[in-house]
Amino acid sequence: MAKAIHSMIRVLDEARSLAFYDTAFGLKVAERLDFETFTLIYLSNPESTFEVELTVNKGRTEPYNLGDGYGHLAVSVDDVDAEHARLTAAGLAPRKLVDFAPAGSVIARFFFIADPDGYQIEVLQRGGRYL
Repeated sequence: MAKAIHSMIRVLDEARSLAFYDTAFGLKVAERLDFETFTLIYLSNPESTFEVELTVNKGRTEPYNLGDGYGHLAVSVDDVDAEHARLTAAGLAPRKLVDFAPAGSVIARFFFIADPDGYQIEVLQRGGRYL
C-alpha cells in the first residue's frame, strides 16, 4: 500500500515562504538539498510525518502561474477559532471561518489562508474524518 509522504510546491522567495510556514503551521526545515539550478526544502513538524517540499528555482523572478484548477493543502488543528485569531494577529490574513453544514448539521469547521505565493491552505477543526 502507498503512503503519502510529501507534497511539493514551487516558491519564489525562500525566506518569505519559510517564515510563513513556520509562523502559520510550525513547519521547520527537516532537510535542505541545494543543487546548481534549484533548492529543495522539506518542512515538517512533530504532528505528522507528512512533509511540505518547497522547490526554489534559482534565478526565477516571476511569480508562478497557479492556473485555474483549484487545489489546496489541508491541516487540522485542535482549536480552529484560536488558530484563526492567532493567524489574524500575526498579520497573515486568514479568510473567514466557515461552518460547513450541507444537510443542516455541521460536518466541518474551517478557514482558508494563502501562502506568499498564493497557494491555498485549508485549516480544519480536528474531529470526525479530520484528525
